[in-house]
Amino acid sequence: MDPTALTQNLLSPPILFFGLGMLATVVRSDLSVPPAVAKGLSIYLLVSIGFHGGYELHRSGLDLGVVGTLGVAALSSAVLPVLGFFVLRTRLKGQDAAGIAACYGSVSAVTFITAISFLERGQTEYSGHLIAAMALMESPAIVTGIVLATLVRTADTSDDNQRPEWRAMAHEALANSAIVLLLGSLVIGYVCGDSGWATMKPLVKDPFQAVLCLFLLDMGLVAARRLGDLRRSGVFLVSFALIAPPVQASLGILAAAALGLSQGDALLLAVLFGSASYIAAPAALRLALPNANPSLYVPMSLGLTFPFNIIVGIPLYATIIQWWWT
Repeated sequence: MDPTALTQNLLSPPILFFGLGMLATVVRSDLSVPPAVAKGLSIYLLVSIGFHGGYELHRSGLDLGVVGTLGVAALSSAVLPVLGFFVLRTRLKGQDAAGIAACYGSVSAVTFITAISFLERGQTEYSGHLIAAMALMESPAIVTGIVLATLVRTADTSDDNQRPEWRAMAHEALANSAIVLLLGSLVIGYVCGDSGWATMKPLVKDPFQAVLCLFLLDMGLVAARRLGDLRRSGVFLVSFALIAPPVQASLGILAAAALGLSQGDALLLAVLFGSASYIAAPAALRLALPNANPSLYVPMSLGLTFPFNIIVGIPLYATIIQWWWT
């Protein structure tokens, strides 16, 4: 790994604010971010990245290369949980394995945003349609996790009362607020084009980094509070949370090479493959898989995989891609 890239990433404002949030919790400071403010920051980030992606998609246009990338992204989100499920099932119950696998097949918007910030600091270009890929990868993993859990449950019981409410689960997976915001903003940005971007740029582009810092401050506070849960998760789950991201990101790099993507696009696809959801997927899983233990999949994705990716993973993947592509 390039030490310069790692140092620059560690000393970037978003990462330092994430560390400040963790430090505040460790020293038992009374620092907190009101839930309403945290929700507002999330909405801003999702709208900003969705609108920007729609505009970039409008500017670049839809061609076979773009459609192929979007198809690979959506397909990977459906397949990655299956791979993770079989590994997790060796040590966990079916519901817990399916819940964790769904989180690791879905994506982290904040990790993706941090990767964009990493590329912009290095003045590396990327394509807007990767933002559309992120939006497409939210739901398939959740649906796959539900299917896997249902198959296990059906095999274990014949009780009709235990059968899933498919309509409610499908609604939660597809109408989740994060997915609606991302896809909706993406479509609006695409439809509005250049004139809409000129109007919205002062809102969705210029304050982006500052809002990201505030959001990661809150994420640091939350992640540090979950450290106690991680100690109870055991070595197996801690190892999975740290090994799965680079393994899945490696698959993303292979896919990017096969698709002929640029270095910037390859890094974003690798981050999408290697990140784990701690917002959209857990929200859907609470309804879809009520027997899956959230104290397992939330601390793993938020407390270990998220900081691993933003501190070590992104510069590591960038170094591998730079070496391979040049």
